[in-house]
Amino acid sequence: MANPEVSVLLLTHNGEATLPRVLASVRAQAAPFPFEVVAVDSGSADGTVELLRNGADRLIEIREAEFNHGTTRNAGVQECRGRLVVLIVQDAEPASEDWLARLAEPLMAAGPASGGSFPRRPLAGTYGRQIPRADASAVVRAYLARYMPEELEARVQTIAGRAALDALSPPERLAACTFDNVCSCIRREVWERHPFKRSPIAEDLAWAKDVMLAGYDLAYVPDAAVIHSHDRPARYELQRTYLVHQRLQQLFGLSTVPTLVSLGRSVASTLPRHLRIAAEEESHRLQAVARAATLAVAWPLGQYLGARSARTGREYLSVSGI
Repeated sequence: MANPEVSVLLLTHNGEATLPRVLASVRAQAAPFPFEVVAVDSGSADGTVELLRNGADRLIEIREAEFNHGTTRNAGVQECRGRLVVLIVQDAEPASEDWLARLAEPLMAAGPASGGSFPRRPLAGTYGRQIPRADASAVVRAYLARYMPEELEARVQTIAGRAALDALSPPERLAACTFDNVCSCIRREVWERHPFKRSPIAEDLAWAKDVMLAGYDLAYVPDAAVIHSHDRPARYELQRTYLVHQRLQQLFGLSTVPTLVSLGRSVASTLPRHLRIAAEEESHRLQAVARAATLAVAWPLGQYLGARSARTGREYLSVSGI
């Protein structure tokens, strides 16, 4: 293979169910540049490693206990040869054969991050849109529709500096620094100056904040779409939401459910909305309604406990495997 312009970095752990379609879709990309596929597997016990040995150009294996959302990605990027590195996860399937070209194009058009004068500040990275799976529940579809990486309008995100970021409200800070490693592309030379930090989750948001304060912009590219959604158990969603909202409080001062009173109000308003949405399901309606009800408690409770944990320095949940 010629020296790749772009490296596609795939993180895996027991991904046998979704990995074949993802690998096939990546390999089928009609990209106008050479690219490679690099994988980091964290101790899979199914057939993932065998699939990667046949489907990836290079495979890095680490123990499951060594996994971390930031440092594991750093280990993978270090092994990539492309000047651009695309980060995806094992169940994010490119939705079109030009996904890779569209995700990389703004960075290629901008030229090297360190040279010349640009109409905007230099781009550090791009990220794409997420489309729910065909079998996603109505509740998951409704929430993904409210999430920024499903919007259809492209945009460039910029911050004038620390004072400008601090002047924003916490929700505005999060919006300004939105970035998503479910489907992203970063400039390797920027990563060399600003590697991902060790983080239990939200390493992408922390990186976005760092590089934007260092003078770079980010771009959202909705034409670069992946098919990706989850219908996870409520216990998992509680733990994941707890970790996410710990980080949102730490990074942006954001507390969406700050008090017990607001927690009660949030559950009271979320429950009927979830039940209405779940009632639209055409099959397994009772099961969908029951799950929607548990999520109406799990999500607000995770938000409350996560932000409170960050404020007090105490852990309220024991979380692993997220």
